[in-house]
Amino acid sequence: MWGLILLEVYLHSHCLSALENLALGRPVWEDQRWKGKKNFTGDKAVDGLYTKRTAAGGQCVKTYKYARTATWRVDLGAVVSISHINIYYMTDNRPLQGDSTSRMAGFFLYVSNTTTKEDGHLCFHEIQKFNGTPSEDQRINCTVHGRYVFYYNERLPNVTYPSYYSTYAFYDLCELEVYGCSNAGYYGSNCNIPCPKNCQERRCDVNTGHCLGCVPGYVGPTCSQVCPDQMYGQSCSFPCGNCSKGETCHNVNGTCLYGCNVGAQGEQCKIECPQGFYGRDCVYNCSENCNVIRRCDRFTGKCEGGCKEGWTGTTCYQKQTQASLSCDNNNICVISIVVSVVIVLTGSVVNYIYCKKNTAARTSHKRYTEESVTESVTPRQTNRPEDNSEPYTELQDVGKPNTYEDLHTYSN
Repeated sequence: MWGLILLEVYLHSHCLSALENLALGRPVWEDQRWKGKKNFTGDKAVDGLYTKRTAAGGQCVKTYKYARTATWRVDLGAVVSISHINIYYMTDNRPLQGDSTSRMAGFFLYVSNTTTKEDGHLCFHEIQKFNGTPSEDQRINCTVHGRYVFYYNERLPNVTYPSYYSTYAFYDLCELEVYGCSNAGYYGSNCNIPCPKNCQERRCDVNTGHCLGCVPGYVGPTCSQVCPDQMYGQSCSFPCGNCSKGETCHNVNGTCLYGCNVGAQGEQCKIECPQGFYGRDCVYNCSENCNVIRRCDRFTGKCEGGCKEGWTGTTCYQKQTQASLSCDNNNICVISIVVSVVIVLTGSVVNYIYCKKNTAARTSHKRYTEESVTESVTPRQTNRPEDNSEPYTELQDVGKPNTYEDLHTYSN
């Protein structure tokens, strides 16, 4: 049983010894220094002695009388990594809480990198949820980095305080210990593990190694996660600009790696094209052929107010032809062209049909003429006196009309 207790005490002491008391023997400052003959100066709170916690014991600080505010401060010599702060207040060696703790009630504990507490971090403000004075022994977790530790209390005029508060402000400290690592870039029980590389100022929680803040472009407990797409910067809180093709930007500085989309310019593509320019990275000039000179849409280059006379196209860089110049209304132009084409085609078809008919008639007339001529030649040969052939006589006997006469009649 006793062996187990001794082991626990040893382990506890061993862990505490690894995190040194960074306030021990350090210089202090106080604004309500004791003015009597007795030695109640502020350095008593960092001398390592607090077994005699009475005013007469010589191991505690005592505040001068009738102060409305009371501030005590210790300089740790450099920015350090703090784990926790122990406070041992004056008790007058009484077993029960008394007047001393009423003086302690409502105190503030700050850590700062400057000699001004308001520049720093409020680690603790003692506020009781129920009426009653606080404990004279306090262990306050305060995992921050800083150089100066402030103990501050106040009893301001025209402010109503709980009944158990003292009338005036005090800092009657017997000891104030600050445990942590003197090298702010390390953590662990032996202060020998480097903080993660993406921790802001390479600072992390002295106990867990979690970053107290991340460098721009990273998030997560150890700042190992890159910003999500379309976000960048400190805590990944800034949206990317109008990067080309919707690409995400650089996670740290927001630079668009492949340039800007149309209508934007700048490294982060957050600047709109100035008047007179358009397109990707705003490299194109609006046309001087715009009705409103060099005024156009920053995305498309379309001229404001249309084009000057003689120019056409979205960006007014195309010269108009004579035909297009004589036609102010596009719909009328289209209708006129269609009607003209229809008339030409109709005329062509009619002409084609007419030609086909004439050709057919001439062909028929020619064939008929040739046949008639052939028939008329044969009778003239049979009418010669020396021709007494029998077929001619037979034809005459039949009494057919004369072929020559028929031909003569057709020709007339």
